[in-house]
Amino acid sequence: MSGFDVELLASEAIDSGLQIHRRYGSGLLESAYEALLMFALQKKGFQVERQRPMDLAHEGGLIKDAFRIDLLVESQLIIEVKSVERFSPAHAKQLLTYLRVADLKLGLLMNFGCETFGEGLKRVSNNYFGEWQKIREDIFFMIFLSSCLRVKN
Repeated sequence: MSGFDVELLASEAIDSGLQIHRRYGSGLLESAYEALLMFALQKKGFQVERQRPMDLAHEGGLIKDAFRIDLLVESQLIIEVKSVERFSPAHAKQLLTYLRVADLKLGLLMNFGCETFGEGLKRVSNNYFGEWQKIREDIFFMIFLSSCLRVKN
């Protein structure tokens, strides 16, 4: 694992994707966006693996090269690159499965085929909430306390 925070990696990847989309629009093939994004992230000093083969443990055996991750940034962030008009529900499911198999927390789906980059960006987490985890726990605790107080009154 690298010393980079996964949130920083995600932020830098999103920024790079936005710049690429602004410059080239939505007409290139997936492989071109993948190469451009890899180049941009490497230029920022990050280690990026492209088309990283992943093994899959199954029933005591090991399936070599069961799938390939489009981009793996600093061994922490998976980026799946698409160039289609709109996402399919299968795209997020695929990324979530990759995150689970790789035991990683966070992934990004970047669809460069949409009119705007924001429409084509989706964050997928594997039981990870980042900074929001603490806020979420605090909110849950406050709701729990207020419901207890209402019951006693």
